[in-house]
Amino acid sequence: MSAQLRAAVPGQAGALLAELGDKAVVHDLYDEVGALVYHAIAGDDTFEVRELVGSLRSTTGPILELAAGSGRLTLPLLTLGRELVALELAPGMIRLLEQRLRTVPASRSDRCTVVAGDMSDFDLGRTFGAIVLGTTSISLLDAAGRAGLYRCVRRHLAPGGRFLLTAVDVPGFGCSTTEQVLDVDCADGTRLRMHEHWTEGADVRTVTIFPRPLETAEPPITVCTTRIGVFPATQLETELAAAGLLVTTRQALPATASHHHDVLLVAEVAG
Repeated sequence: MSAQLRAAVPGQAGALLAELGDKAVVHDLYDEVGALVYHAIAGDDTFEVRELVGSLRSTTGPILELAAGSGRLTLPLLTLGRELVALELAPGMIRLLEQRLRTVPASRSDRCTVVAGDMSDFDLGRTFGAIVLGTTSISLLDAAGRAGLYRCVRRHLAPGGRFLLTAVDVPGFGCSTTEQVLDVDCADGTRLRMHEHWTEGADVRTVTIFPRPLETAEPPITVCTTRIGVFPATQLETELAAAGLLVTTRQALPATASHHHDVLLVAEVAG
């Protein structure tokens, strides 16, 4: 798997991997090792939290959070005082989420149920007043996966319920092919360098993460990568409508980088 992941890394990041050779071990960002790197980057990030929590205040009933990860949104959502089901597929992420839940008061953690499951194919046998898919995680799904997601969401929404999701619109890199490089200083002291490569018109972008500074990293050097879908938010609205989910609100989210245009979409069952 490491060899396959390595071969899929383009641009400057791919060249760096070639220079490192056998010193580097490449992991998927969502596998057992990658989950720790993901959590270091995003575990305490407050991006989109205020907007999601604010929109959820106008809904009622239990909440279903899809692709909950290590709990970046789960813990803030529990402040709403409602029952929460957190669905996550990756075992490493589930372990991190359960560890974090043990650090919060029982009055909150007791209202959260963690479920192992695939956001594109799940059946919980119940409905929810709100379903949340944050962290632009819909970008991880291909067309078939998104179709499965929409079917599951519609089946699990209570009458009058709402589906809230955040999405990355087409990045405005401004040229045909480019690679953005961002230095990340994590809350736990971890220092990373993130390469994001996208060719204009391509339906995926590649994110690759190295330790920083790379020159002093001791082998084996952990490198994490993932491929993320790129499509206009208008395409998502069209897909949702075809699945019987009507977007009623589209809200721009605060900019985090010049090449990202993130939006919050709120949808309800049509008719």
